[in-house]
Amino acid sequence: MSGRDRIFARVRSALAGRDRTELPESFGEWRLKSPPVSPVEGFQALFESAGGEVVRVSDRAGAATWIARFSTDFPSVIFGEHVPAELKPDLPSVTPEVAALGLSMARGAVAETGSLLMDARDGRRAQLLAPTHVVVLDAAAVYASLREALISLKDDLPSAIGFHSGPSKSADIGQIMVRGVHGPGRVIALVIDESVIVQDHKEGIS
Repeated sequence: MSGRDRIFARVRSALAGRDRTELPESFGEWRLKSPPVSPVEGFQALFESAGGEVVRVSDRAGAATWIARFSTDFPSVIFGEHVPAELKPDLPSVTPEVAALGLSMARGAVAETGSLLMDARDGRRAQLLAPTHVVVLDAAAVYASLREALISLKDDLPSAIGFHSGPSKSADIGQIMVRGVHGPGRVIALVIDESVIVQDHKEGIS
C-alpha cells in the first residue's frame, strides 16, 4: 500500500463512525426578492449587479462568431485547456502573464450567488492573469442553488473550484473601489442557450 493509500485509509477509518453532513440548503431570500424566470436569468441578474457582463447566444456557432468579432480588439490571447478549437479566435496565443485576453470554459454557474464555477484543470493562470476574461458557459449547467451545483461536481472533483462572481475588485486602500486588483478587471460570461432565438452579436463588444 502506498503512502497516499494509507493516508486515505486512515481518513476513511476516522470518518466511518461519524454522521454525514448534508450539503447546504439554498440561501433563501437574502439575494433576489423576486424569483427569476430561470436559473440563467437569475445568474445574469446577480453577475451583472456585481460588475460582470453576460452575452447569450443560441449555439456554439453563435459563440464562435461573437468571440471572433470581440477578439479583434486584442493583440493576444491565452486559452483554457478545455476550450475547443472551433471557439478559438485567430490571435497569437501567448503566456498568461502577457496575454491581453483570456478565454476559458466554465464548469457551470450558480444562479443564487451569480457565480461562475471555474475548474482548476482548465488553467488557473488563464482564468486570473489576463485583464479581460471571456468565459463560455452552457445554459444547461446553470444551477438554481449552490447545493445543486456542488452535487453536480461530486463525481468529478478537480483539485480546486473557483467561484468567480464578476470582475476582481477591492476597496482595501482608502475605501476606493478598484477593479482588476487580484484578477481580470472585465469578465464576460458567454452563455450558450438554445432558448435564445435572436441575439445581437454586437452586444458586449467593446
